[in-house]
Amino acid sequence: MKVSKTIYLVDNDASERHTLSVFLESCGYSVRSFPSAESFLAETEYPAVGVMLLDQHLPGMSGLDLQAELSRRGIKLPIIFITGHGDMQMSVKAIKAGAINFLEKPFNTEDLLKSIGEAFSLANGNKLYRHTAAEVTRRVAILTKREREIMQHIVAGITNKDMAELLGLSVRTIEVHRKKVMNKMGAKSIPDLVWKYSMYQGAAPSPNAKLTKQ
Repeated sequence: MKVSKTIYLVDNDASERHTLSVFLESCGYSVRSFPSAESFLAETEYPAVGVMLLDQHLPGMSGLDLQAELSRRGIKLPIIFITGHGDMQMSVKAIKAGAINFLEKPFNTEDLLKSIGEAFSLANGNKLYRHTAAEVTRRVAILTKREREIMQHIVAGITNKDMAELLGLSVRTIEVHRKKVMNKMGAKSIPDLVWKYSMYQGAAPSPNAKLTKQ
């Protein structure tokens, strides 16, 4: 079944909700907005179909809390995080849990629309996902045994210094391996690498999850 073009916007800033709603509706989407995670859970009928734009910093339940609750309930809405106070650790956690993207305010509207398009493609079972999965597998195959080991440590959040001590290598050698891993995997950021590794492991739901910061 083809999903509806409904966007669920969860953001406690009334001005932001209004501005985004007007913009997205002008682009042909139907927008339902909510000031909190709790109001979304209370007012939405299931199964909800569409895409969610979710602010991380909300009163009560946080965006990550809502993401976890939706997963617990078996509600599979592609989620794009939007936040004015993001950080690397938060973005990695969101993407590991299945988020499509993590956009920091103020974000470029082109990046937003691209992410939304990808999210709807995912919800519609677009072939892009399968093609990207094959490409990720191909890239992993060209990594050396050491580079795969380094990638696993990067994804686990281990620092270069700790990796050097763990593997008995110099920090400089770790940096060289790290650069090769990023290049071979075509990863533009750590969240991007995390997503690709998750896809390789069979856990990532999106063909283009990454951290985008303007």
